[in-house]
Amino acid sequence: MNRLKLFEKLRVPMMLFPALAIVVLLFGGGMISGIGQSVGYFPVIGLQDFTLDYYRDILTDSGFIESLWLTFRLAFLSTLMSSVIAVLFALVLRHAFRGSQFLTFLYQIPIPIPHLVVATGIVLLVSQSGLLSRGAVTLGLTSTPRDFPVMVFDRPGIAIQLTYLWKEVPFIGIVVLAVLKSVGPQYEEIAQTLGANRWQRFRFVLLPLIMPGILSTSIIVFAFVFANYEIPLLLGVRYPTTLPVMAFRNYQDPDLALRPQAMAISVILAIVAILLLVAYKRLAKYAAET
Repeated sequence: MNRLKLFEKLRVPMMLFPALAIVVLLFGGGMISGIGQSVGYFPVIGLQDFTLDYYRDILTDSGFIESLWLTFRLAFLSTLMSSVIAVLFALVLRHAFRGSQFLTFLYQIPIPIPHLVVATGIVLLVSQSGLLSRGAVTLGLTSTPRDFPVMVFDRPGIAIQLTYLWKEVPFIGIVVLAVLKSVGPQYEEIAQTLGANRWQRFRFVLLPLIMPGILSTSIIVFAFVFANYEIPLLLGVRYPTTLPVMAFRNYQDPDLALRPQAMAISVILAIVAILLLVAYKRLAKYAAET
């Protein structure tokens, strides 16, 4: 009987063990190897002495600081604009009207589409040889496609942010829309009977209710954009570039002496991601308690 109870307790862990072992070996082994290289242990090129010089060199490098600022700016602006636009869409789509279900369906279409596909579409749309520039020439707004504003491979990263907006607005909006529909209109109706206008009902009634969902999804979006490399690599300028792209290029460089620097940047990105994950879990716990 005791053996049967023990088997019942261990059945789920034993079923999960093969998958967990693979994840731990691949992810954990990679992390340990990366951390070791970032602190100077890279026997392949003769480095066996542990040191923090690579972190010091990176943190004091002006290029790193510029890339850090660019990465933070893109992540912050993309997250902020996505949150604002998502809330506006959710406030409209929460009401039942003719065609609302179809619009909600269209609103969710970008979610499963890969970011690289979206980036390709953005290039075809807003580049100087894209549809908008040619349409501007056709309408007489510009003389040649080259007169169209540069939005791809530009320092502000307009195409990068457009890609993130197209993808992340529905992600945040679906969560906010679900919260709004679960709450219902009763709180607003009570506030309206007490004399609250439309802005006051949003500011003091709806916003506190949807804020936990906004914050939790915004943290996920910020963490993703902060650590994403393929979109800035495809649509961004060569310099300055984001930290993930800098780490990727150093890692791919034939000069293996740059590998410890790449690993140091990756560790910094991992630390930021872990801090954001902790913040997300606390917000999720707070939202569940409230």
